[in-house]
Amino acid sequence: MDHDRANFFSGPYLERRAEAREDPDWIASARADPATLYLVGHGTAHLLHADSPPRIAFLAHGAPLVRAADEASLVLLGWFRGMRCVLLDLPPGQAVGAPAGTAFEEDEAGLLAYARAMAIWRARHRHCGVCGAGTIATRAGHILVCSNAACAQELFPRIDPAIIVLVSDGERALLGRQSSWPPRRYSTIAGFVEPGESLEDAVEREVAEETGVVVTGLRYDSSQPWPFPSSLMIGFQASAAAGSSVRVSGELEDARWFTRAQIDAGEALAPPSQSISWRLIETWLKGRG
Repeated sequence: MDHDRANFFSGPYLERRAEAREDPDWIASARADPATLYLVGHGTAHLLHADSPPRIAFLAHGAPLVRAADEASLVLLGWFRGMRCVLLDLPPGQAVGAPAGTAFEEDEAGLLAYARAMAIWRARHRHCGVCGAGTIATRAGHILVCSNAACAQELFPRIDPAIIVLVSDGERALLGRQSSWPPRRYSTIAGFVEPGESLEDAVEREVAEETGVVVTGLRYDSSQPWPFPSSLMIGFQASAAAGSSVRVSGELEDARWFTRAQIDAGEALAPPSQSISWRLIETWLKGRG
Protein backbone atom coordinates (compact mmCIF):
# COMPACT_ATOMS: atom_id res chain seq x y z
CA MET A 1 0.00 0.00 0.00
CA ASP A 2 1.20 3.49 -0.81
CA HIS A 3 0.85 5.09 2.61
CA ASP A 4 1.36 8.57 1.12
CA ARG A 5 -1.63 8.35 -1.21
CA ALA A 6 -4.50 10.78 -0.73
CA ASN A 7 -7.73 9.53 0.81
CA PHE A 8 -10.91 9.46 -1.26
CA PHE A 9 -12.57 12.92 -1.52
CA SER A 10 -9.16 14.55 -1.00
CA GLY A 11 -5.93 15.23 -2.89
CA PRO A 12 -4.83 17.81 -5.46
CA TYR A 13 -7.94 17.48 -7.63
CA LEU A 14 -8.59 21.25 -7.68
CA GLU A 15 -6.70 24.54 -7.79
CA ARG A 16 -8.73 26.63 -5.38
CA ARG A 17 -7.01 29.96 -6.22
CA ALA A 18 -8.58 31.75 -3.27
CA GLU A 19 -7.26 35.07 -4.52
CA ALA A 20 -9.75 34.93 -7.43
CA ARG A 21 -12.61 35.18 -4.91
CA GLU A 22 -11.53 38.77 -4.17
CA ASP A 23 -12.34 39.91 -7.71
CA PRO A 24 -15.71 41.75 -7.61
CA ASP A 25 -16.13 40.99 -11.33
CA TRP A 26 -15.48 37.27 -11.04
CA ILE A 27 -18.92 36.35 -12.41
CA ALA A 28 -18.40 38.46 -15.52
CA SER A 29 -15.00 36.82 -16.02
CA ALA A 30 -16.53 33.36 -15.62
CA ARG A 31 -19.35 34.08 -18.06
CA ALA A 32 -16.93 35.56 -20.59
CA ASP A 33 -14.70 32.48 -20.50
CA PRO A 34 -16.05 29.82 -22.92
CA ALA A 35 -14.06 27.15 -21.09
CA THR A 36 -15.84 27.69 -17.75
CA LEU A 37 -17.44 24.52 -16.39
CA TYR A 38 -20.71 24.72 -14.45
CA LEU A 39 -21.49 22.01 -11.92
CA VAL A 40 -25.26 22.00 -11.38
CA GLY A 41 -26.58 21.23 -7.92
CA HIS A 42 -29.97 21.19 -6.25
CA GLY A 43 -29.42 20.80 -2.55
CA THR A 44 -27.35 17.63 -2.18
CA ALA A 45 -28.24 16.30 -5.66
CA HIS A 46 -26.06 17.00 -8.69
CA LEU A 47 -26.52 16.70 -12.43
CA LEU A 48 -24.73 13.58 -13.69
CA HIS A 49 -24.34 11.52 -16.83
CA ALA A 50 -26.02 8.12 -16.41
CA ASP A 51 -22.83 6.24 -17.25
CA SER A 52 -21.11 3.47 -15.35
CA PRO A 53 -19.32 4.76 -13.42
CA PRO A 54 -21.31 8.03 -13.32
CA ARG A 55 -19.70 11.29 -14.43
CA ILE A 56 -20.45 14.91 -13.64
CA ALA A 57 -22.61 16.48 -16.36
CA PHE A 58 -20.87 19.84 -16.59
CA LEU A 59 -22.75 22.57 -18.42
CA ALA A 60 -21.06 25.10 -20.70
CA HIS A 61 -21.53 28.85 -20.47
CA GLY A 62 -24.08 28.86 -23.29
CA ALA A 63 -26.53 26.43 -21.64
CA PRO A 64 -29.98 28.02 -21.01
CA LEU A 65 -29.86 27.04 -17.34
CA VAL A 66 -26.53 28.82 -16.94
CA ARG A 67 -27.60 31.91 -18.87
CA ALA A 68 -30.74 32.24 -16.72
CA ALA A 69 -28.94 31.65 -13.41
CA ASP A 70 -29.25 34.23 -10.66
CA GLU A 71 -25.82 35.55 -9.69
CA ALA A 72 -26.53 34.72 -6.03
CA SER A 73 -26.68 31.03 -6.99
CA LEU A 74 -23.10 30.95 -8.34
CA VAL A 75 -20.10 29.84 -6.28
CA LEU A 76 -16.54 29.83 -7.60
CA LEU A 77 -15.08 26.43 -6.71
CA GLY A 78 -11.70 26.86 -8.40
CA TRP A 79 -9.95 25.43 -11.46
CA PHE A 80 -10.73 21.78 -12.26
CA ARG A 81 -8.59 20.01 -14.85
CA GLY A 82 -7.24 23.44 -15.76
CA MET A 83 -10.65 25.03 -16.33
CA ARG A 84 -12.59 27.46 -14.18
CA CYS A 85 -15.34 25.58 -12.31
CA VAL A 86 -18.47 27.22 -10.88
CA LEU A 87 -21.19 25.65 -8.75
CA LEU A 88 -24.69 26.56 -9.94
CA ASP A 89 -26.66 26.05 -6.72
CA LEU A 90 -30.27 25.91 -7.90
CA PRO A 91 -33.01 27.21 -5.60
CA PRO A 92 -35.79 24.91 -4.31
CA GLY A 93 -38.25 23.95 -7.02
CA GLN A 94 -35.72 23.36 -9.81
CA ALA A 95 -34.98 19.65 -9.40
CA VAL A 96 -32.10 17.86 -11.13
CA GLY A 97 -31.11 14.22 -11.32
CA ALA A 98 -29.80 12.67 -8.11
CA PRO A 99 -26.31 11.12 -7.89
CA ALA A 100 -26.28 7.48 -8.91
CA GLY A 101 -23.63 6.31 -6.43
CA THR A 102 -20.09 7.05 -5.28
CA ALA A 103 -18.03 5.17 -7.88
CA PHE A 104 -16.73 8.34 -9.54
CA GLU A 105 -13.25 9.12 -10.72
CA GLU A 106 -11.39 10.31 -7.64
CA ASP A 107 -11.01 13.91 -8.85
CA GLU A 108 -14.73 14.19 -9.67
CA ALA A 109 -15.63 12.63 -6.31
CA GLY A 110 -13.55 15.26 -4.54
CA LEU A 111 -15.16 18.06 -6.53
CA LEU A 112 -18.66 16.79 -5.75
CA ALA A 113 -17.80 16.49 -2.05
CA TYR A 114 -16.62 20.12 -2.06
CA ALA A 115 -19.73 21.32 -3.91
CA ARG A 116 -22.01 19.35 -1.59
CA ALA A 117 -20.44 20.82 1.53
CA MET A 118 -20.76 24.36 0.15
CA ALA A 119 -24.41 23.83 -0.84
CA ILE A 120 -25.34 22.50 2.60
CA TRP A 121 -23.58 25.41 4.31
CA ARG A 122 -25.41 27.93 2.11
CA ALA A 123 -28.79 26.26 2.71
CA ARG A 124 -28.33 26.28 6.48
CA HIS A 125 -27.26 29.92 6.71
CA ARG A 126 -29.88 31.78 4.70
CA HIS A 127 -30.47 33.91 7.79
CA CYS A 128 -28.09 35.55 10.24
CA GLY A 129 -27.77 33.65 13.50
CA VAL A 130 -27.32 36.91 15.42
CA CYS A 131 -30.27 39.08 14.28
CA GLY A 132 -32.26 36.82 11.94
CA ALA A 133 -31.94 38.99 8.82
CA GLY A 134 -31.31 37.39 5.45
CA THR A 135 -27.75 36.80 4.28
CA ILE A 136 -26.05 37.89 1.06
CA ALA A 137 -23.28 35.90 -0.66
CA THR A 138 -19.95 37.68 -1.19
CA ARG A 139 -16.37 36.70 -2.02
CA ALA A 140 -17.46 34.44 -4.87
CA GLY A 141 -19.94 32.65 -2.61
CA HIS A 142 -17.48 31.84 0.18
CA ILE A 143 -18.78 34.36 2.72
CA LEU A 144 -22.38 35.06 3.67
CA VAL A 145 -22.94 38.55 5.11
CA CYS A 146 -25.92 39.67 7.17
CA SER A 147 -28.05 42.09 5.14
CA ASN A 148 -28.76 44.15 8.26
CA ALA A 149 -26.19 46.96 8.09
CA ALA A 150 -26.37 47.41 11.86
CA CYS A 151 -25.28 43.79 12.30
CA ALA A 152 -23.18 42.91 9.19
CA GLN A 153 -22.17 39.57 10.69
CA GLU A 154 -19.93 37.53 8.38
CA LEU A 155 -20.51 33.78 8.13
CA PHE A 156 -17.84 31.41 6.85
CA PRO A 157 -18.05 27.75 5.77
CA ARG A 158 -17.54 25.45 8.72
CA ILE A 159 -16.42 21.86 9.09
CA ASP A 160 -17.06 19.49 11.98
CA PRO A 161 -13.84 17.78 13.15
CA ALA A 162 -14.19 14.12 14.07
CA ILE A 163 -11.58 11.61 15.15
CA ILE A 164 -11.43 8.06 13.82
CA VAL A 165 -9.00 5.55 15.28
CA LEU A 166 -7.72 2.01 14.88
CA VAL A 167 -6.85 0.77 18.38
CA SER A 168 -4.61 -2.30 18.64
CA ASP A 169 -3.30 -4.27 21.61
CA GLY A 170 -0.54 -5.72 19.46
CA GLU A 171 -2.10 -8.73 17.77
CA ARG A 172 -5.72 -7.57 17.75
CA ALA A 173 -7.69 -4.59 16.45
CA LEU A 174 -10.61 -3.02 18.27
CA LEU A 175 -13.65 -2.66 15.98
CA GLY A 176 -17.26 -1.72 16.69
CA ARG A 177 -20.59 -1.75 14.89
CA GLN A 178 -23.83 0.20 14.95
CA SER A 179 -27.18 -1.57 14.80
CA SER A 180 -28.15 0.13 11.52
CA TRP A 181 -25.18 -1.34 9.63
CA PRO A 182 -25.31 -4.47 7.42
CA PRO A 183 -24.76 -7.80 9.22
CA ARG A 184 -21.13 -8.41 10.27
CA ARG A 185 -20.10 -4.84 9.34
CA TYR A 186 -17.49 -3.56 11.80
CA SER A 187 -15.44 -0.40 11.66
CA THR A 188 -12.97 1.69 13.60
CA ILE A 189 -14.03 3.84 16.54
CA ALA A 190 -15.05 7.41 15.68
CA GLY A 191 -16.69 10.46 17.20
CA PHE A 192 -16.92 14.23 17.03
CA VAL A 193 -14.46 16.51 18.78
CA GLU A 194 -16.12 18.55 21.52
CA PRO A 195 -15.51 22.26 22.26
CA GLY A 196 -12.40 22.83 24.34
CA GLU A 197 -11.00 19.40 23.47
CA SER A 198 -7.79 18.46 21.67
CA LEU A 199 -7.73 15.72 19.05
CA GLU A 200 -5.73 13.50 21.39
CA ASP A 201 -8.23 14.06 24.20
CA ALA A 202 -11.09 13.23 21.83
CA VAL A 203 -9.48 9.92 20.83
CA GLU A 204 -9.02 8.86 24.44
CA ARG A 205 -12.52 9.95 25.44
CA GLU A 206 -14.37 8.37 22.51
CA VAL A 207 -12.60 5.02 22.83
CA ALA A 208 -13.22 4.94 26.58
CA GLU A 209 -16.87 6.00 26.24
CA GLU A 210 -17.72 3.55 23.47
CA THR A 211 -15.68 0.52 24.51
CA GLY A 212 -14.22 1.07 27.98
CA VAL A 213 -10.69 0.54 26.56
CA VAL A 214 -7.93 2.88 27.76
CA VAL A 215 -5.66 4.24 25.02
CA THR A 216 -1.98 4.20 26.02
CA GLY A 217 -0.43 5.84 22.95
CA LEU A 218 -1.40 7.20 19.56
CA ARG A 219 -0.02 8.69 16.35
CA TYR A 220 -1.59 10.61 13.51
CA ASP A 221 -2.23 8.66 10.29
CA SER A 222 -4.14 10.81 7.77
CA SER A 223 -7.35 12.79 7.29
CA GLN A 224 -10.35 12.71 4.98
CA PRO A 225 -13.08 15.25 4.19
CA TRP A 226 -16.38 13.46 4.68
CA PRO A 227 -19.23 15.55 3.23
CA PHE A 228 -22.13 13.85 5.01
CA PRO A 229 -22.75 16.64 5.64
CA SER A 230 -19.55 18.53 6.54
CA SER A 231 -17.12 16.47 8.59
CA LEU A 232 -13.34 16.25 8.53
CA MET A 233 -12.24 12.81 9.68
CA ILE A 234 -8.84 12.91 11.43
CA GLY A 235 -7.39 9.42 11.56
CA PHE A 236 -5.11 7.89 14.18
CA GLN A 237 -3.45 4.61 15.00
CA ALA A 238 -3.52 3.93 18.74
CA SER A 239 -2.38 1.30 21.20
CA ALA A 240 -3.95 -0.23 24.29
CA ALA A 241 -2.71 -2.58 26.97
CA ALA A 242 -2.61 -6.24 25.91
CA GLY A 243 -5.68 -8.12 27.06
CA SER A 244 -7.80 -5.01 27.60
CA SER A 245 -11.46 -5.95 28.13
CA VAL A 246 -14.29 -4.33 26.17
CA ARG A 247 -17.40 -2.78 27.71
CA VAL A 248 -19.88 -1.58 25.06
CA SER A 249 -21.82 1.65 25.61
CA GLY A 250 -22.90 4.76 23.74
CA GLU A 251 -23.97 4.36 20.11
CA LEU A 252 -22.39 0.96 19.50
CA GLU A 253 -24.34 -2.28 19.35
CA ASP A 254 -21.17 -4.33 19.69
CA ALA A 255 -17.40 -3.91 19.94
CA ARG A 256 -14.74 -6.57 20.10
CA TRP A 257 -11.13 -7.44 19.39
CA PHE A 258 -10.31 -9.08 16.02
CA THR A 259 -7.08 -10.76 14.98
CA ARG A 260 -5.67 -10.29 11.49
CA ALA A 261 -6.68 -13.85 10.67
CA GLN A 262 -10.27 -13.20 11.74
CA ILE A 263 -10.50 -10.09 9.55
CA ASP A 264 -8.89 -11.86 6.60
CA ALA A 265 -11.39 -14.71 7.05
CA GLY A 266 -14.32 -12.28 6.84
CA GLU A 267 -15.55 -12.55 10.42
CA ALA A 268 -15.76 -8.75 10.27
CA LEU A 269 -17.21 -7.24 7.11
CA ALA A 270 -14.86 -4.40 6.20
CA PRO A 271 -16.04 -0.81 5.66
CA PRO A 272 -16.04 0.58 2.10
CA SER A 273 -12.62 0.87 0.50
CA GLN A 274 -13.12 4.63 -0.10
CA SER A 275 -13.31 5.29 3.64
CA ILE A 276 -10.47 6.32 5.90
CA SER A 277 -11.68 3.57 8.24
CA TRP A 278 -10.58 0.95 5.70
CA ARG A 279 -7.25 2.72 5.25
CA LEU A 280 -6.60 2.50 9.00
CA ILE A 281 -7.56 -1.18 9.07
CA GLU A 282 -5.50 -1.99 5.97
CA THR A 283 -2.47 -0.24 7.43
CA TRP A 284 -2.75 -2.36 10.58
CA LEU A 285 -3.33 -5.57 8.60
CA LYS A 286 -0.10 -4.97 6.73
CA GLY A 287 1.75 -4.48 9.99
CA ARG A 288 2.32 -0.75 9.68
CA GLY A 289 -0.03 0.33 12.45
